[in-house]
Amino acid sequence: MAYQDSITATATPLPRVRAITPRDLIDALAKGWDDFTAMPTHALFVTLIYPIAGLIIALAMSGANLLWLVYPIAAGFALMGPVAAVGLYELSRRREQGLDTGWSHAFGLLQADSFRSIAALGLVLLALFAIWIGVAQTIYWYYFGYAVPSSVDAFARQVLTTDAGHRMILIGNAVGFVFALVAFVISVVAFPLLIDRHIGAAAAAATSVKAVLRNPLTMALWALIVAAALLLGSLPFFVGLAVVIPVLGHATWHLYRKVVVPDLAPREAQPARPDTERYAADFPSVLFTGWRKPRT
Repeated sequence: MAYQDSITATATPLPRVRAITPRDLIDALAKGWDDFTAMPTHALFVTLIYPIAGLIIALAMSGANLLWLVYPIAAGFALMGPVAAVGLYELSRRREQGLDTGWSHAFGLLQADSFRSIAALGLVLLALFAIWIGVAQTIYWYYFGYAVPSSVDAFARQVLTTDAGHRMILIGNAVGFVFALVAFVISVVAFPLLIDRHIGAAAAAATSVKAVLRNPLTMALWALIVAAALLLGSLPFFVGLAVVIPVLGHATWHLYRKVVVPDLAPREAQPARPDTERYAADFPSVLFTGWRKPRT
């Protein structure tokens, strides 16, 4: 069956994957850092919203007496990391090809043929995130009921000094690990593949699974590196994520290059837009509709 570029179609056969070693991970991180230093303002522009959003959410949860959800939400950010880095993959792709790497190209995927597949896989990760938050809420209710902690100190004592709190931490982290594992396996190279090649979301996810099965130990090490970097970047107040996310994003692109053999036809570059006039009143609709006025 010939390959079909759709959301649910699978490539026959799927792209081939290579065996990689820890040395390849180090090289991918080095290249990711090189991309970041070459495009620091672009990367910060694309990703600064994530640490800001994390801080706002944490403050909102605290003010709404939903302290027990602050940690699950912060940990759950890792599930959405591949989506957050989509623009970074595109910038790395363009730099690799010697193309312009202006920050606006990070949003060029909104007009790409692969946008539907990228959005579909992103919705899968968003669904995993939502389910995880619901499960985390249920675990808390199971151990502590529906009573709301009277203060941050009372919540800390309840969780850290009681047997129920210790069991909740153990079970909650174990369940969270399962969600993170699923998200990692289906997305570790899926989004770069969607950006780079003509392939559907299902085939990209299947290729990601194939890559993990081919390199279980090396991919497990990569997952640990990502988790440790995100943890360090979250302290204090998520500020470090403004550097960690772009470096990991660029590095993931180079990891994809090392793992996936380019069997499929590359995605064609989008045609350059004609010189146009843009108006502040048109924002943000111009980002999503491609609407523009010809320059007179």
